[in-house]
Amino acid sequence: MNIYEALYTTRMMRRLRPDPIPLDTQARILDAAVRAPNGGNTQRWHFVAVDDPALIHEFAHLFRQARELEYQKFATGSGPMVVPAPGADLAAHADSMRRMKVSGNYLADHFDELPLLIFVFAIDDLGGANIYPAIWSLLLAARAEGVGGVMTMVLRNFEDRVDELLGVPVAEGWKMSAMLALGYPRGSWGVAANRRPVHEVSSRNRWDGSFGVEVPQPLWPPQQDAAPALSAAG
Repeated sequence: MNIYEALYTTRMMRRLRPDPIPLDTQARILDAAVRAPNGGNTQRWHFVAVDDPALIHEFAHLFRQARELEYQKFATGSGPMVVPAPGADLAAHADSMRRMKVSGNYLADHFDELPLLIFVFAIDDLGGANIYPAIWSLLLAARAEGVGGVMTMVLRNFEDRVDELLGVPVAEGWKMSAMLALGYPRGSWGVAANRRPVHEVSSRNRWDGSFGVEVPQPLWPPQQDAAPALSAAG
């Protein structure tokens, strides 16, 4: 798979089939993840793969509880992503939140059917600087294998219970960064169309400086017969 195809079409998939993911596929995905850059090559990460239906059932119950807590925060205006970015279209933001809630409802309702969970742990991660490159490499590798996934942090609302269920040696400093739900997607891959263009969210040399070029449409896949995708900024 072309690297740009992976970058442009990898998105969070919440509607996943229950079909098991072969162990050799899982191994390739995680092997790509541990090749990610990390500070000092200290590799202070650990990945717990969960495919035991009884454990997944336990996490399904916790996930639904945690998600309800997050929506209570959202309803009071204190949750994440409540306020759109400056300059963002308010209607588009509201629609994105609505669609995310619908797909999130599907994930919660079908959590017990998920074939694989991967819990990601790190030590002293400095805001995620070491672990998030590995998580993104994991999701890109999964995309190359035809496997979809979604990253969620809501189970950190019940971090102690997660640690207990997984036998995490918390005294050593391990802390959950995220949980990934993986499976073969029911939907299709595609380029995200609802992104503000590069020139609206980028500048050069100063915050209020022009980036220098406009990108009115995605640069992948190349459009041979279309008008030039790049144009000099006015």
